[in-house]
Amino acid sequence: MTGLLEPRAMGRATARRDGQLKVTGTAAYAYEAPVDRPAYCHPIQATIARGRITEIDTSAAERLDGVLAILTAGQAERLVSLEDKELAILQDRSVAFRGQLVGAVVAETSEIAREAADLVRVDYAQEPHDAELSADRDDLYKPEKVNPSFPTDTDEGDVDAAMASAEYTVDETYRTPMYHNNPLEPHATTALWDGTSLTLWDSTQGVHPARQAIAKLFGLDLERVRVICPYVGGGFGSKGLPHANVVLAVLAARALPDRPVKLALTRQQMFSLAGYRTPTIQRMRLGADASGRLSALSLDVVEQTSKIKEFAEQTGIPARMMYAAPNRRTTHRLAALDVPVPSWMRAPGECPGMFGPEVAMDELAEKLGMDPIELRIRNEPERDPETGNPFSSRNLVACLREGAARFGWESRDPRPGVRLEDGWLVGTGVSSSVYPTYFKAGATALVRFERGRYVVETGAADLGTGTWTALPQVAADALDVPLEDVEVRIGDTAYPEAPVAGGSSGMASWGWAVVEAARAFRAKYGDDPHEGDEAEATAGKNEAMERYAMYAFGAQFAEARVHADTGEVRVPRLLGVFAAGRIINPRTARSQLIGGMTMGLSMALHEQSVLDPRTGHVVNHDLAEYHITANADVREIEAHWLDEHDPHVNPMGSKGIGEIGIVGTAAAVVNAVYHATGRRVRDLPVTLDKLL
Repeated sequence: MTGLLEPRAMGRATARRDGQLKVTGTAAYAYEAPVDRPAYCHPIQATIARGRITEIDTSAAERLDGVLAILTAGQAERLVSLEDKELAILQDRSVAFRGQLVGAVVAETSEIAREAADLVRVDYAQEPHDAELSADRDDLYKPEKVNPSFPTDTDEGDVDAAMASAEYTVDETYRTPMYHNNPLEPHATTALWDGTSLTLWDSTQGVHPARQAIAKLFGLDLERVRVICPYVGGGFGSKGLPHANVVLAVLAARALPDRPVKLALTRQQMFSLAGYRTPTIQRMRLGADASGRLSALSLDVVEQTSKIKEFAEQTGIPARMMYAAPNRRTTHRLAALDVPVPSWMRAPGECPGMFGPEVAMDELAEKLGMDPIELRIRNEPERDPETGNPFSSRNLVACLREGAARFGWESRDPRPGVRLEDGWLVGTGVSSSVYPTYFKAGATALVRFERGRYVVETGAADLGTGTWTALPQVAADALDVPLEDVEVRIGDTAYPEAPVAGGSSGMASWGWAVVEAARAFRAKYGDDPHEGDEAEATAGKNEAMERYAMYAFGAQFAEARVHADTGEVRVPRLLGVFAAGRIINPRTARSQLIGGMTMGLSMALHEQSVLDPRTGHVVNHDLAEYHITANADVREIEAHWLDEHDPHVNPMGSKGIGEIGIVGTAAAVVNAVYHATGRRVRDLPVTLDKLL
């Protein structure tokens, strides 16, 4: 890295460049791709959790006017790669989970396709299934790694001996339920196969990774596949890699050459096909002396995966580095069930993995009679407890203190259940937040001088996070030109390769590539370029990542009000303070942080996917019954940040902010509910039946 950029455009609260297109409805999303004579695809899903298809009767559907093609399990096109069992759809007649794709109808209209799909009769030979997670199963197993490639377990010192000799201990089990990503835009694809090349307009967090996955499945050269995605209506991780619906759209398009096919999952279908966050069972143990210094920290996690494809959420990862303790242990164990495949959901690992530890820290503080902020400060590590590396920057203590001052923490009565206002018990809670500062090497960008402006091209994505707006700010500073002189083009595999928007690594990875391309352009052409001059560059390896532990930190504060008679819970106030390097655009950053905190409140009070183990079916599979936080659920929500200088992370000095907002929020709310009522909830969400 050749030094930090001097900020001129960066740091300005620039309005979203794509805002007008979106609010006027002229931004074309995947399902709205402008194609001629589109056909429409509707999936057929399994109605059992395990077994085999014995017969598929399509005769009634075939008689319906407007039906163009019917794809069925075992009769569809053979895929070249069957390695990924989630994506290897319609290749045989086995059923691995309820909701699995067993066929599809392609028709002239979406209404005809849906009606015809309902007319297809599928008979099964049903087999016993297993869809219930528990910590006392005798078939739990240790995965080789946890997402994406972390060691499954860590063990340093002697936790059991330290717990036995500790003056104060916490040994409790905390649970988070299954959660489903529910972006506003459903998973949708428009696919066109012309007999030689495939074009996909797909709602994806990474056009290049999507192209690579589809090309491998169908045995196509990369140059024969183009993926286009200028706008994404939210993803939260669920669109990070293709799911089975994208493969189905391609199968349908290849069955109808030269006819574009549109497929948009219904909200109900997304609960089976688009991934979800695994439920977790977390046994958390803390041991400390009378001064509050931790001697032992242990987190044992049980979660689920699918029998057809393993995904191991890295739930125990943040416990490995958050606080200083000489004796530390983390473990992960999986139950392989007859359920859909879990996947990424906003802040995988850190989000569920900070719930148990941060509530346990609150419980320990209560036993010690110590302020929970002071307990966290006393266990602040000088170096990363896991690697021993120094932190590139670590301002958790500053976040806690700044948040306490802004929130009015000093007036808090530490006794739980003593503040009653107009029939409502009132309490406040705090939690720490953390998220790694990731960087993905290999991002490439191109800078071209075109009609008097600088054009930057890279295959980045904008999930609503602000890439369309923030990336030009990076480019303008790297080129040392006014922001209005820069145009950015993203979301197309026709542009240079870019990694997925995931792990809060997008801006760090794409931005670094843009900086390198800008510097190469200036080195080649100076300050007086001519029409058509261009330069391309690739972001290399950040070697500082091997010498430093790189994280963003934050502190979450919540006020909870619990009705003394009904147990109804309200959270009128949320406040977060974060240390996330240089903030490139305060307007889009605040949007991301507030969005994450809102999603964390949703996790605390509302969200849970209720799976019926008798059928393997999520019964509340729509937004009428899968409740998420809305405006009425919180009156005041604030996101603030510290000015943090970190020269090691990337040329912008920035850290990812898309995910840290959700981390810790649920724990802060639960801790506030305890302070209000004296009732500790360890099993999310906090519902009134757990308080009465």
